[in-house]
Amino acid sequence: MERREFIGLIGGAAAWPLGARAQQLEKMRRIGILMLFAEDDAAAKIRIAALIEGLQQLGWTVGRNVEIDIRWGASDAVRSRRYAAELVALAPDVVFAGASEATAALREVTRTVPIVFAGVTDPVGAGYVASMARPGGNATGLSYVEYGIGGKWLELLKEIAPRVTRAAVLRDPTLPAGMGLLGAIQSAAPSFGVETSPVDVRDASEIERVIVDFARKPNGGLVVATSPAAVVNRKLIIDVAARHRLPAVYFIKDFVEAGGLISYGADIPDQYRRAAGYIDRILKGDKPADLPVQAPTKFEMAINIKTAKALGLTVPPALIARADEVIE
Repeated sequence: MERREFIGLIGGAAAWPLGARAQQLEKMRRIGILMLFAEDDAAAKIRIAALIEGLQQLGWTVGRNVEIDIRWGASDAVRSRRYAAELVALAPDVVFAGASEATAALREVTRTVPIVFAGVTDPVGAGYVASMARPGGNATGLSYVEYGIGGKWLELLKEIAPRVTRAAVLRDPTLPAGMGLLGAIQSAAPSFGVETSPVDVRDASEIERVIVDFARKPNGGLVVATSPAAVVNRKLIIDVAARHRLPAVYFIKDFVEAGGLISYGADIPDQYRRAAGYIDRILKGDKPADLPVQAPTKFEMAINIKTAKALGLTVPPALIARADEVIE
């Protein structure tokens, strides 16, 4: 991305003019960023802005003491690997990975350039780190969810749509965390009187087909588990669910803001903001191997009342009271 384009993206957040002399006095550092989103995704811009804000609060200003290169994977594994190689070839001081797919792509091309990740489920199981407390390699960052959250998703789906007795769990089977999340959901299912069915999705054509097939029988609902394909295709998932009147619970607020019913998960922009702290420490000499992976500290629940009404659902007042954001 051109520097002028990047400044436009963050809405002028970077404080530029400190003069050529100031630029000469400070060593220019380089940060690479690999995102799973497409470049025009509104959610991506919010995340990048949070990361830049966090860096600025720590004294890093684009054009004065840091240069930033961004590549957009758009949930395409081949493209992500190519962009990962491009970023590493630019000799960055550190690279930020905006999801598990981005982390995997970067780990394929380098075991020496420091990597800071966010939004990654089970980094140990995925092989990105040796342990949460002592990563031991060139990657560290912030994990996204504990597997137990899968049971919470099912609980919320049943609470907002009590008639649901069947739930399709949309997941990407290629992700290391997929089995753990599915297991947590299936373990919780009997206590809620719900029969769960794992549904493997990797692209747009699969998503529409499997949801349509599932919707042929009554009393169905969806649990959309964490995956890059779901994020990139969230508008499609929401539209197909609405067309077939399927209540759905999602793993991040972006879905609810785009018209989905209900979500519960970690605050991802907050993770990006916190990741800036690890980038700062690495730029100042710390090693990823010595920086423990941080668990999420801020979770949020969002409900879209308009979507609930369209589905004929009455949201319990107690559920509204617990929500962090209610979209009318």
